[in-house]
Amino acid sequence: MSSWPDFSEEEFNCVIVNCSNSSAPGPDKLSWEYLKCIIKDKLCLKNIVSIANTCIKLGYWPNYFKKSTTIIIPKPNKSSYNSLKSFRLIVLLNMMGKLIENVIGERLQFHIILNNFIHQSQLKELKFKSITDVGIALTHFICTGWIKNMSTSTLAFDITQFFPFLNHCLLSSILGKAGFKSKIINFFSNYLVNRKTNYSCNCFSSHLFDINVGVGQGLALSPILSALYLSLFFHILEKHLKNLNLKIFTLSFVDDGLLITQSKSFQVSNACLFSSYNVASKLLSKFGL
Repeated sequence: MSSWPDFSEEEFNCVIVNCSNSSAPGPDKLSWEYLKCIIKDKLCLKNIVSIANTCIKLGYWPNYFKKSTTIIIPKPNKSSYNSLKSFRLIVLLNMMGKLIENVIGERLQFHIILNNFIHQSQLKELKFKSITDVGIALTHFICTGWIKNMSTSTLAFDITQFFPFLNHCLLSSILGKAGFKSKIINFFSNYLVNRKTNYSCNCFSSHLFDINVGVGQGLALSPILSALYLSLFFHILEKHLKNLNLKIFTLSFVDDGLLITQSKSFQVSNACLFSSYNVASKLLSKFGL
């Protein structure tokens, strides 16, 4: 099991220095610029660190931090705005809660890298990995194929409505498989539920709505939690494809991905990609996606 020592003041100082002052404030109307001034006071910083440590120990995330404002922004140059896909949603959180979430996220990144739990194909929203790695990996794969006189074929896929459909119970189970102690699992079980948001567009602002499904895309912890959720999927998918003798290489960018294969025949490659896609699609259904 992964140990989880108390947070330190240094962790908070290291995280907040990278937070942009231009970010819009949440319901508490507090900006990063002001929060940076607040934690310069040793007593204030000590109290914030104490709140974070207490939340982990109690397995509890305060309802105040679970409230957010969702800004509805029309996407430019759309012929019609009658569909939800024509709008972008930006979630604004209470800043002190967001700071604590960012610190927890940094700690989670450290633990899963240390435990080597994340699948090697996952290359976005993770420490020491970037989109540049995707280009390098794909280029290397293509070039090695040329040496073998093989052509490279790819099939891109997108997991529709990925963030809203993440199963909370399965996520808790995955945290256990990743080696986290029960207090961390209990914390996230509480963190994910009883969330509320109000929707804002131009001068309109709604009342609060319950959002007790999935993992909100705007949450500070959503990138690392979604990566953990998919890590188990890719480990299982790799075993399934190996058992079926399908030589497939995968690359993942959260809810987007690539299936890659090589062959001297495009017909063989296409058949391999088609079969692999079906395997992945059925497995995603079992994950509730």
